[in-house]
Amino acid sequence: MGVTSRILLIACAALPLCAFAQEPPFPQRGNIEITVLFPAGTSADVTARLLAEGMSKQLGQTVLVVNRPGAGGAIGYKYVASQKPDGYSLVWNSNSISTTYHSGQLAFDYKAFDPVARVLVESPVVAVRGDARWKTLGDIMADAKARPGIITVGNSGIGSHTHISSVALFHAAGVKIVDVPYAAAQVVPNLLGGHVDVLVQLPGALAAQVRSGNVRLLATMIPARDPALPDVPTAKEQGIDVSLEAWRGIAVPRGTPGPAIVALERAIRQTAESLEFARSAEKLGVRPAYMPAGEFGELIAKEDAQLAQLMSLIGLKKQ
Repeated sequence: MGVTSRILLIACAALPLCAFAQEPPFPQRGNIEITVLFPAGTSADVTARLLAEGMSKQLGQTVLVVNRPGAGGAIGYKYVASQKPDGYSLVWNSNSISTTYHSGQLAFDYKAFDPVARVLVESPVVAVRGDARWKTLGDIMADAKARPGIITVGNSGIGSHTHISSVALFHAAGVKIVDVPYAAAQVVPNLLGGHVDVLVQLPGALAAQVRSGNVRLLATMIPARDPALPDVPTAKEQGIDVSLEAWRGIAVPRGTPGPAIVALERAIRQTAESLEFARSAEKLGVRPAYMPAGEFGELIAKEDAQLAQLMSLIGLKKQ
């Protein structure tokens, strides 16, 4: 082999090493993308954009929100799970990672992702139009007992957290209603238009309509009153002991490097604990609830088992 050939061979062999050495430290390579599992304007979308804005400032890098809705969150989860585990592709995950899996819409469970941090919690709420005749949760249940199978209750799609919450609530009350699953962006307009009687929804999607008086909240489904919704009694206070607090957080494809997770976790904490985020969250009726990666992972695993048991009890778990 001539001198020129040996030089070329050595140069070519060194290219991968050179490319690796030139890889900029996270997150300098480019934009970070958060996949939101539901359409624009939903609670998931609005809160994700709050988080992305804060993270962009903390990381010195643009954090984009991209909506990939469908199948109760399964489409977005599939997309992110298939991406390179490098810290640049995130999912705005929620309890739906368990509900979509146990309802049979997702072929893999929460173990396909590494948890980064929990960001906030929300109270599933029972809502009616502002001019509805029902003033309390008890009014709805009494009417449902008198007219079984007549009252229609909207939710954000089969297998969604609001669907599970709705079925659990009316199952516990021993009444028969008609579940009406919608694409998430269609839920509130269908209540306002009179196409369904009641909604089980998350408060972020209802905040503006509640402020305007177009929608009235009758109950929350958490153990004690939500500080963000102090005037709304719990279902438990009204005789139905059902608690299904919803959380949202960030996860990444399994195998994402530790330094990237640490950087993301730090940026999330600084955002979630900021006064600006707290004020915006209050307007939406959600609560900042930062939790680091390790604790967040333990929470997801614990709730996954609990949701599997609940969904089996109410007949929504795929056998």
